Order: sequence, then structure tokens, then C-alpha cells
Amino acid sequence: MRKIVILLLCIIPFLSQAQNDVLVLTRRGMHVRAFTVGDPFTFETVYGQWFTGTIDDLRRDTVYMNGAAFSYKEIDAIERDRQGLNKWTGYSNRGTGILLTAAGAGLFAIGAINGARRGDKAKEWFTTSGYIVGGGLIATGVYLIASVKKFYRLGGRYKLQYLQIGRR
Repeated sequence: MRKIVILLLCIIPFLSQAQNDVLVLTRRGMHVRAFTVGDPFTFETVYGQWFTGTIDDLRRDTVYMNGAAFSYKEIDAIERDRQGLNKWTGYSNRGTGILLTAAGAGLFAIGAINGARRGDKAKEWFTTSGYIVGGGLIATGVYLIASVKKFYRLGGRYKLQYLQIGRR
């Protein structure tokens, strides 16, 4: 039994894969995001062209993506598309934000219409909970719409570092 355990421990390094090089996005020296082989990546070059795809390989300060090679120093901006609720609902943050904003505005409209039909005074159309729920829906919707895309412009606060792991 002891020999089998030792044999398995000796075989594990042959079955495992080595770690790849990493592109690290930092803000004032603090880690923001890391990119490695297989990650989706959208960036703008210093020449003003946008490229979107999956990182195929990282080797010797070069990013290989969609059959093209780019030096990491040619990258001027990185785009991050937030997928927040998309994992569970299948909708993008923009679609969910529009839906929530419309639901909040609809809640206020229904309260006003019902209050007017009953003949109530305008100050009695809404309750405190109606203000809270409607306002929360609209605020959350506006936040989701505003947070759809974010751009990291490299140079000032943000820097892109290439970390070489191991020798090749």
C-alpha cells in the first residue's frame, strides 16, 4: 500500500499542467484583474484599432489572439463588459436595467392612476413602501444601465504588466 501511494505521488507532476504567463492590470500598484490563456479579451491598440477574442497564448511579452500577435506594450485600453446578472437570467445588465427602471416607473404610474380614479388627494396616492420599492427599482435599473461597460485607459492610473512564469 505504501508503495502505491509513493508511486501516485511521483506520477502527479507528469499529469499536471504548468502555469501560463499572466497579464496583470494594476491600478496604482494594486491588482485589478489578471488575464491568462483562454480568457476573453477586448482591447484597443495604440493605433486606434479594437480587437475582441480569446487569448490563445502568452509568450515572450506577446499576446496571441485570433491568429494575430500583439506586444502587450501596444495595448492602450482594455474594455470590460460586466455580465453580472447574465449568468443566472440570460439577460445582459442593460436589458435587466431597462426592465427594472420600467417596472419602477410603472409602479408609480399605477399608484397615480389608481389614486386619481378613487378621487384621493395627490399626497395620498402613494405609501411609504411604494416610494421605497419604486425608487429602489428605478435606482437599481439606472445603476445596471450605467455599469454595462467600463474602459481601463492605460498610462495614468492603470498599468498592464506581463508576468513571465517559468522559462521557455
